[in-house]
Amino acid sequence: MIEKFDIAVIGGGIAGISVAARLSKHAKIGLFEQEDFIAHHSSSRSAAVFISDYGNSDVCELNLITFHELQSKYPDILKQRGLMSLEKDGEIEEFKSHAKSLGLSPISVDEAKEKAPIIDIKSVKQAAWRDDVFDIDTDLLIQKLRQECISNGVQIFTNSSINSLESNNDKWILNSKIQSEILINSSGAWADNIARLANLKPKNIQPFKRSMARVEIDTSHNLSSLPVLFGSDDTWYAKPDAGSMIVSPADASPCEPHDAWAHEEDIALGIYNFEKMVETKVKKLTSNWAGLRSFAPDQSLVIGPDADATNFFWLAGQGGYGFQTCLAASQIAEDILFNQTSQVPSSISKKFSPHRFA
Repeated sequence: MIEKFDIAVIGGGIAGISVAARLSKHAKIGLFEQEDFIAHHSSSRSAAVFISDYGNSDVCELNLITFHELQSKYPDILKQRGLMSLEKDGEIEEFKSHAKSLGLSPISVDEAKEKAPIIDIKSVKQAAWRDDVFDIDTDLLIQKLRQECISNGVQIFTNSSINSLESNNDKWILNSKIQSEILINSSGAWADNIARLANLKPKNIQPFKRSMARVEIDTSHNLSSLPVLFGSDDTWYAKPDAGSMIVSPADASPCEPHDAWAHEEDIALGIYNFEKMVETKVKKLTSNWAGLRSFAPDQSLVIGPDADATNFFWLAGQGGYGFQTCLAASQIAEDILFNQTSQVPSSISKKFSPHRFA
């Protein structure tokens, strides 16, 4: 017996769960996740930081839309953290340009030391700062969206890889046993693979691996009040986490879709670069992991119907901006799929259309 849905969402990360929650008031939805729980891959391995100026100008527009909805609908998701960029050399114009691109303002090294007492003023020669950078409670947001899905009748299927897709009378048949009027491809690093299964052109969405480690550091300072710290040369970043620190080498290694893991040498490099800028040392590595950040060629999201199959809807290419853009992206999907008065200006949503790759 074939099970029928109005919309089948492939992928249970932040993109899939947010669009399923958004659309669940309109339609019967099935969400299909290949792993044994939702948000298994990149969404559970996020650095969990909201920076409104992170990404290109188009992505930043989605960041702001999501930020305002988070504040109004999910006010307990964001907590102010602050962000500080550190430079080991003095009077480098690239530092000022990079800081400006992220909305940071120059501060003195003494001010930087007050905000982040662990930094080494012998090593830090320049610093820049902004207040309005936030921790994202990613687990809580996922659970709120999941509960919204369940309350509205979304059926969530885990351990449910999609291995075949057929188009039959303008309907999609998944794995020869599930029928859906519309298919939403929110499968992250696997987005192009899903398109190929549907005999559609991939969009050259490339996964890049990003590694992180949780470490204990030798300090008497209160870590919980530290801002996010990062090297202006993009070789490391760090943030406090539950009494420890998360440190990343800020790597971006192109790879095939897979269940990513961190390599020792990448973690060691991130810790080395971090330790060069602080007075303290890492005394223990307690865990490490890696996630995949998947980008379209132009670094913007891909949101909208495929040019060759209008009932195949792309919601992919989130890169490192999945949580920052999720509510705006799902709003664009709702506007397009249900022909409603646009909540996101069409001048914005058109920028993310898959048709730009035709």
